[in-house]
Amino acid sequence: MPTRSSPLAFMGKLLLVCLMVWQAPVWALTPEERGLEIARESERRDEGWGNFSAELMMVLRNRRGETSTRQIHSYTFEGVDDGDKSLLVFDSPADVRGTKFLTFAHKEGDDDQWLYLPALKRVKRISSANKGGAFMGSEFSYEDMTAPVLEKYSYRYIRDDDYKGRRVFVTERIPKDPHSLYSRQVVWTDQVHYIPWRVEYYNRRGDHLKTLTYHKYKRYLGRYWRPGRMVMTNHRNGKATALVWKHYRFRDPEITVRMFDPAKLTQLR
Repeated sequence: MPTRSSPLAFMGKLLLVCLMVWQAPVWALTPEERGLEIARESERRDEGWGNFSAELMMVLRNRRGETSTRQIHSYTFEGVDDGDKSLLVFDSPADVRGTKFLTFAHKEGDDDQWLYLPALKRVKRISSANKGGAFMGSEFSYEDMTAPVLEKYSYRYIRDDDYKGRRVFVTERIPKDPHSLYSRQVVWTDQVHYIPWRVEYYNRRGDHLKTLTYHKYKRYLGRYWRPGRMVMTNHRNGKATALVWKHYRFRDPEITVRMFDPAKLTQLR
């Protein structure tokens, strides 16, 4: 004769079935779906900050270890229906003072970038075909100066790993832009805060060209993480460029959308 299970045993089996059903979608994700999921969560956690300004020091180091420094003011305006707008204003040294670099990131189509050179007294638009060029002699390209937009890449989860004692997701993102300098980028993302710690950039031939590392993160407004230092190392020429950030100011009332008008770059102080 069939035996009756106790109510406790029945509830245990029911809980096990529910747990398996709840976890099944995670187990069923493909590497591409999992990679996209991680990228989406990173984006979701960094929404709603509005705008911020910061002081930025760019330190260029050649292969002999010699350095030169540039002082910059940075302004960023968060996009809602499209990508962010960013503006860099160079304060020193004298040969670059007054140079301004404006970027409009877009979810679809090419990003817009303009460079104002005071010596020429004109605004130069950066074409898509030239975004692989070095930005102001640094190891950052013009392409690197635009924050990654979720829709501009395809993704793939590679593995879980450790990075300097922190658990990270290692994922791959592949630019959809045919003019991109890169064939792929490998990203180390913190599993707790969903912030990047390391990005490896591979050129169109598949060679490891550059590595970007993030350091000295701080949290602002109780939610938004920003690095105190970023270092881009070029493995081909032995050079490196550091971006040292300080005095972040979120929801700065002095930042308005009018600041990000390419027609006014010649007038902006």
